[in-house]
Amino acid sequence: MTEALCGHAFSASAISTINKSLDEALRAFAERRLSEPFPYLILDARYEKVREAGVILSQAVLIAVAVDGDGQRQILGVDLASRESRTSWRDFLLALKERGLFGVEFVVSDDHEGLRQAIREVLSGAAWQRCYVHFLRNALDHLPRKLADDCLQELRWIYDRRELPTGRARGLKAHEVRRDIAAWLAKWQAKHSKLCDWVEENIEETLTYYRLPLPHHKHMKSTNMLERFNQELKRRTHVVRIFPNAESCLRLVRALAVETHENWLEGTRYLNMQHLTEHKKEALRQAA
Repeated sequence: MTEALCGHAFSASAISTINKSLDEALRAFAERRLSEPFPYLILDARYEKVREAGVILSQAVLIAVAVDGDGQRQILGVDLASRESRTSWRDFLLALKERGLFGVEFVVSDDHEGLRQAIREVLSGAAWQRCYVHFLRNALDHLPRKLADDCLQELRWIYDRRELPTGRARGLKAHEVRRDIAAWLAKWQAKHSKLCDWVEENIEETLTYYRLPLPHHKHMKSTNMLERFNQELKRRTHVVRIFPNAESCLRLVRALAVETHENWLEGTRYLNMQHLTEHKKEALRQAA
């Protein structure tokens, strides 16, 4: 690869020196001090094939991205684990806290039980949002295979719906959404009782984002912000297919994390966090 890129080959020792220098820079990024509050935190994982001791294993790539107090996106951490579990996620989150992570008010993730347990243990003061996109995918498990129906489309519509009273756009309030969910359940209970029972039991976990200001709903009701980074990871790692060792895998994903992180910081502001400040002030006024 270096010969193709640079026009001449490098010795193994030269490659080793290059990798060592790169690893040091990536480690500095991965272990940097977090010295500002991050109100919003998004967590997810993907798997990569890694060869260890001659055996090909799946390694979990644990990823944390966040929105800082200025509304900019940042990648806080990328690390490898043998699998997603309460322990691996707990250690990952504790490492973030040891680096200074504070001010987390809202966490978005899928419904992985180990991850949920770790969030409760390490970030107990934060509200948890179950990604509605993952929720809708999970709903397919409760429908007969190859069934084409309007019920899931109508359920998805609940998350996308906006009303336009008196010519001014506003989002549905939480109680209005629950009213629509009740109507959806009544409509489909007889035909899809298994799905409806599951939705009724779990859907409340996907509505936490209604605690946030309306302009933030679109971005914080799912892990889509992180999913786009995952897609770029997949595009890059697909070329490798099987990494020769865990170090090479971590080197590539962290290098991409650095690139994405810098692009985010140089780009436009992702969210106007003044909306969150005003939202909390309004909540305090109403409580008083």
